[in-house]
Amino acid sequence: MRISLKQLNVFTAIAQEKTMTKAAERLFITKPAVSLSLSELEKNLGYKIFDRVNNRLVLNSEGRQLLPLADELLERAEAIEHQFTVDSQLTGSLNIGASDTIGNHIAPVLLNKFQQQHPCDIQQLLISNTAQIINRLLEFQLDIGLVEGKVHHPKLNIIEWQCDEMYLVCAPSHSLATKNQISLDDLEHSTWLLREEGSGSREYFINHIAANLNDWHESLKLHTTEAIINCCSQNMGLACLSQLAAQNAINDGRLVKLPYDKDLARQYWLLVHKEKYQTPLLQYFMSFIQQK
Repeated sequence: MRISLKQLNVFTAIAQEKTMTKAAERLFITKPAVSLSLSELEKNLGYKIFDRVNNRLVLNSEGRQLLPLADELLERAEAIEHQFTVDSQLTGSLNIGASDTIGNHIAPVLLNKFQQQHPCDIQQLLISNTAQIINRLLEFQLDIGLVEGKVHHPKLNIIEWQCDEMYLVCAPSHSLATKNQISLDDLEHSTWLLREEGSGSREYFINHIAANLNDWHESLKLHTTEAIINCCSQNMGLACLSQLAAQNAINDGRLVKLPYDKDLARQYWLLVHKEKYQTPLLQYFMSFIQQK
C-alpha cells in the first residue's frame, strides 16, 4: 500500500470543505489534481471513503475511521519537519475555536500571554457559537474549543475550565431599571433579546431564566452580543449577558444591571476531540490555559 501525505492532506481538505472545488481552492491546486489524489487514495485503500450526496462529498463509515488517523499522521509529519529546523519542541500551529464571550474578552489576553512566553503560529482564532465550534472540532478543523454552552458529545473530552457571572440587563428607561430588587415575578410577561440557536448565552437563558417563567417573549434573535447590547440600550427588550460583555455598557450608562435575587454563575468548558493527536504545543497550551 502506497499512501502519501499528499493524498491524506487532500482527503482531510475534502472532508472539511465537503466539495472538491473548495478543497482545491484551499490547497491551491486544481480540481482535477484533487480528484486524482482522492482516486489514488481510494484505490490504495480498496474502499470508497466518501458518499456522493447532492454534489457534496460526505464521509462514509470508512472515511470517518480514516479521518482521525490522517489528522494524526499529518500533525506528526509537521512535527518532524519542525523538529529538525528549530530547537524548541513547542513548534507548529494551533487552530482555536472560542464562543463569543470567550473569544472577544478572554482568549485575546490568554493568547497574548502564551505567545509572549512561547512564540508559535496561531493560525486561527475562530469566534462562533458553541454548536459551530463543536462541528469544527468533530471535523478536525480545530485543535481545541473554549465554549460557554454545556456540551454532551461522546467523541469530545469535556473539561471544566473557568467560571463567569451572568447579568440581567435593561435600558435605563425600562420600567424595571429603578427597582431595588428583581424576582421571577417581575420578569413575567417580559420581552427578551437573544442570541441564535447554538449560542451558550441563549442556552443559559433558556435553562436558568425562561424555564422558571410562565410567560415570556423573544423580541429579536441576534447573532452578536454587541447587537444585543445596542438593541437593549434602545429599550427593545431585556437581555441576559456575561458580565464581561455587559460591563462597559453598564459603566457608560447605556445599560442597567438588574438586582436579580438569584446567583447566575456560568461554567466555561474546554473541548478536545478524543481522537485528536495532541502535539507537544497543544498539550502545553491546554496546560497553560487551565492554570489561568
